[in-house]
Amino acid sequence: MFTTKMATAQEVPIFIKVGLVLDKDEQMGLNCISMALSDLYARLDYYKTRLLLFNRDSKGDVVGAAAAALDLVKNIEVQAIIGPLYSVQANFMIAIGDKAQVPIITYSATNPSLSSTRSPYFVRATLNDSNQVHAISAIIQAYGWREVVLIYEDNLFGEGIIPFLTDALEKVNARVPYRSIIPSLATDDQIVAELYKLMTMQTRVFVIHMLTTLGSRLFTKAKQLGMMSEEYVWIITDGIANELNSLDPSVLESMVGVIGVKPYTPKTKELDDFTIRYKKMTQQNNPKVLSPDLNIYGLWAYDTAIALAMAAEDARLGINSRFGYANASRNSTDLEAFGVSNAGPMFVRALSNTSFKGLAGDFRLVDGQLQAPPYQIINMVGPGARGIGYWTKDNGLVKDLNFTSANIKSYSTSKSVFGTIIWPGDRKSPAKGWVIPTNGKKLRIGVPLKDGFAEFVSVTWNSDNSTVVKGYCIDVFEAVMKKLPYGVPYEYIPFATPDHYMAGSYNDLTYQVYLGNYDAVVGDVTIVANRSLYVDFTLPYTESGVSMVVPIKDDKSRNAWVFLKPLTWELWLTSFCSFVFIGFLIWILEHRINEDFRGPFWYQVGMIFWFAFSTMVFAHKERVISNLARFVLIIWFLVVLILTQSYTASLTSMLTVQKLQPTVTDVNDLIRNREYVGYKNGSFVYGLLIKMRFDESKLIAFNTPEQMDEFLTNGSKNGGISAAFHEIPYLKLFLAKYCSKYMMVDPVYKAGGFGFVFPIGSPLVPDVSRAILNVTEGKILVDIETTWLGNKITCPDSNTLLSPKNLGLASFWGLFLIVGIAGVLAFVIYVIKFLRENLHAVEHSNPDSTIWDKVLVLCRRFDNKDLTSHTFKNISGDRGDHGMEIALMDSPHGNYLESPSSFSMASPCTCTNVPPSPIFSSPSVQNNTIVQGSNSTGINQEIELGSITNENDQLNSTLGHVVQ
Repeated sequence: MFTTKMATAQEVPIFIKVGLVLDKDEQMGLNCISMALSDLYARLDYYKTRLLLFNRDSKGDVVGAAAAALDLVKNIEVQAIIGPLYSVQANFMIAIGDKAQVPIITYSATNPSLSSTRSPYFVRATLNDSNQVHAISAIIQAYGWREVVLIYEDNLFGEGIIPFLTDALEKVNARVPYRSIIPSLATDDQIVAELYKLMTMQTRVFVIHMLTTLGSRLFTKAKQLGMMSEEYVWIITDGIANELNSLDPSVLESMVGVIGVKPYTPKTKELDDFTIRYKKMTQQNNPKVLSPDLNIYGLWAYDTAIALAMAAEDARLGINSRFGYANASRNSTDLEAFGVSNAGPMFVRALSNTSFKGLAGDFRLVDGQLQAPPYQIINMVGPGARGIGYWTKDNGLVKDLNFTSANIKSYSTSKSVFGTIIWPGDRKSPAKGWVIPTNGKKLRIGVPLKDGFAEFVSVTWNSDNSTVVKGYCIDVFEAVMKKLPYGVPYEYIPFATPDHYMAGSYNDLTYQVYLGNYDAVVGDVTIVANRSLYVDFTLPYTESGVSMVVPIKDDKSRNAWVFLKPLTWELWLTSFCSFVFIGFLIWILEHRINEDFRGPFWYQVGMIFWFAFSTMVFAHKERVISNLARFVLIIWFLVVLILTQSYTASLTSMLTVQKLQPTVTDVNDLIRNREYVGYKNGSFVYGLLIKMRFDESKLIAFNTPEQMDEFLTNGSKNGGISAAFHEIPYLKLFLAKYCSKYMMVDPVYKAGGFGFVFPIGSPLVPDVSRAILNVTEGKILVDIETTWLGNKITCPDSNTLLSPKNLGLASFWGLFLIVGIAGVLAFVIYVIKFLRENLHAVEHSNPDSTIWDKVLVLCRRFDNKDLTSHTFKNISGDRGDHGMEIALMDSPHGNYLESPSSFSMASPCTCTNVPPSPIFSSPSVQNNTIVQGSNSTGINQEIELGSITNENDQLNSTLGHVVQ
C-alpha cells in the first residue's frame, strides 16, 4: 500500500497538529483514522513527523461544526482539519480554512457545490455526487424510460445533485415532470402525503437521493402503501447504497427490487485484513455491538489519514510551522482575529501530489477532488444487495470489470449486460415506467367531425347513438398503436354537438386536450406553431404545406412579337451591346492591316455593324488577319453558338408546348386586385391568409370539394372566388377529380403536416413518434393509402403544363464576362504594341508639339496602312505602279499626304484636287507645293517641297514619283 524504507537512526518526531470535526456518534471515522496512523507509523517508523489529533464534536449541525473549526484554528493552531461529515456543515468551515490557509479535508461531504476550484484549501477525499449521474442515466436509457420523478432530501446534500442529474437525463431523452422534496425532519404523515401524490401521477420511475435516516422511513411507508408493486421502478443513489449494511433488516425487506449505484471497491487482501481487525477492535471497545458497521466512508477516512500523514512528511513541516497574526491579538474573540498558517500552501501542494493504492481504491487528487472509480450497479434481493453490472466512464454499462480495450469497442447502454434482476413485486421483467390513465379508464381520443374530404376522417352514428369512426387518419393511428411495445386501451369520442355538428374549429379541438377533456386527438390535425404552445404533437405522417388552386386557361394567342419572348429585355440589351463592342474591337484590330476594314467613313461604320451581326449566323465573308482579332473571335463564336442554340430551343418550346396557363400566378396580384379567395371552414389556413394581409371581407369559407369547385367556377366577379387555399393532401384529392379545370400554383407555404395530439409532456409522444416512423417506412402506409386514396391522385404535375420561362441575363453573365475580359485584354495589347511602334517617331518629329498635337498625329498614323504588315508587302510585290498609295509621313509639322484608303486603285495617280481622307483631313498637293490647311496650331503654312527633311530616303523617292 505504501513503500517501506529502512530507518537510519531513531529521531525525536515532530508533531503536526491536526483537528477532527466529527459528530460524537461517528465512531467509525474516528476508529479508521486512528488505525490508519497506527498502521502507517508502525511500518514507516523513520518518518520525522507525526500527526497529533485534536477531536471536536460538531454536534450534528452547521453552527457546531463552525464553532469547532474556529476553536481548532484560533486556539489549537492546527495545520489541517479532517471534516466535516455532512455537506451542510462544510461552507463555513471552508471559509475559515481559506482565511487561515489551513487545509480542510473531508471524506464524506459529497455535494457538488463544494468546489475545490473556488476554495484552494478545500480537499474532497471522497467522491463528488455528480460522478454517479451518468451511471443512473445509463440505466434509464437502457430500459427506455422517458419520464423520471426525482425524490430528494430538502437540504444542501439533497438538492446539490439535482441540476447534474436533470441534465444527464435530458441527454438520454428522459424528462423530469415532477420533483418530490421531502424535509429532513419530515413526519410520517408528511411522507405518506407525498407518496399519495406520487401515486396519482402517471410516472412510475423514481430516483431517490437522500441519507439513510430519511430513506429508510420512505421505503417503509412506500411498502405499506403498496408502492413496491410490479408497476413501479425505484433507483437509489450512493447516498443510501453506501450504507445499506447499517439499515434495519425490516427496511431492507421493504426495499426488495430496488436498483442502486455505488462506487466500486476492489476486493484486496489488505481490505480483508483491515475489515477483520476493525471488527475485532470495535467489539473489544464495545462488546454489545454484534456487527460493527464499516462502509466506504470508513475506508475513505482511513485513506484520508494516510494521505495527510504522507503529505506532512513530504512537505517537511517542522517546528518552523506556525501561525502569524497581523492586526489582532491571539486571544481576541473576533471571528476574523485568527492567524494565518505559513505551512498551509506547502501542505496543500504536497497533499495534491500524494497518490497511493488505498483500501477504497486508487487515491489520487485532481484539482482537489478524488478521482471516481467505476460504479457498481446493485439489486436489492432478500436481506441484502447483489451486484448485477458496472458502469465506467469510457465503456458505459458492462457485465464485469475484467475486460480489455479490445473487448469493449464503444460506449454501451444495453440492458443485456445485466444479470438476473428482481424487480418490485417479485417480477422478472421491468415495468414500463408509467400508467395511462391512473384511474384505469381508456384513453379518450377526440376526432373531428367533417363535412367534406371524408377520405381522411369520417364519423357516422348508428341507431343506438353509437359511432363508427374510420378514414385514412384513423387507420394510420391504429397501425401506429399496434407498433407500441405495450398495449394502450382507447376509445374515439367525436368533437360534436348534440345534433351531430362540429363543435368548433380545429384549434378548439386541440385545446380540449389542454383542458383535459381529451387524452389525445386523432385526425387531419395540422402541426402549427400556435397549437404547439399548449399541446404536444407527434411526428407528422403526411406531407406538409399549403398551396392555392386556380382555374386554368389555354393560352392560344400567337402574337407577332412572340419571337422576343425567349429572352428577357436585359439579355437582349446585353447581347446587342456585345455585338457592337465586338464589331468595333475587330475594326480597331484590323483597320491598319486589312483592306476589308478600310474605306470611306460610312462604309467603315457599316462594316462594324455588318461584321458583328453577321457572326450571329456565321455569314461574314471578311477574313481577319490579326492574331488578336482571331483570339477574340474564337471566344465570341462560342458565346454566339450558345446564345443562338438557347434562343432556338426556348422559342421552339414556346411555340409547340401546350399552353395551359393559370388565371393567377402571384398571390400579391390577388391581394392588390382585392380578389375573393377561399379556405376550408375551421382550418388554420384562415389565420395564414390574415397574416398574408388578405382583406378579411374577401375571404370565403367552403366545406366540401363540390362547394369549392362551384366557387372557383363562378369566379370572383360572380360571387365566387379566384383562388382556393388549402393543405396539399386535400388539394391533391380535389385535383384528382377536377384535373382538367384547375391547377396547383406555387408558392407552397410550409406547414407541419398531420400529426397526433397529446398533452404537453405526455410519455406517449416519443413512443408514438417512433412507431410512426416504423409505419411510414414500411408497406403498411402504402396499403392504407391504397385503401382510402387509391389511384385518385393521378393528376399530372401542373408545372409540366406551364409555358417555358424566358431566358435571363443571370444564366449567361459568365459568358459575357469572359468575352469582355478577352476583348479588353486584346485591346490593351494592341494599344501597347501600337504605341511602342509609333510613339518614338511622333516625339522625334517635333519636340515642341503639345500632347494634343501628339494625340492627333497618333490618330492620323492609326488611320494609315501599316506598310510593315505582310499583307501590304505582298500587294507591293504584285503591282507595278502604286507608289501613289504611300503617304507622306513623319513631317516635322505633322503634315501628311492623303490617306491611302482614299485613293481609287483603278484610276491613274493625280496629285491635284485630291479629295480629303474619309476619316482625317489631309493636305492637298498643288504645283509641287504641299498646302496645309488649318493645322493643330491654327496657322496656315506653305512649305516648298524641297524643304522637307531628308529623314527617310525611301519616303523622298516616293514623293518625287508622286509629283511627277
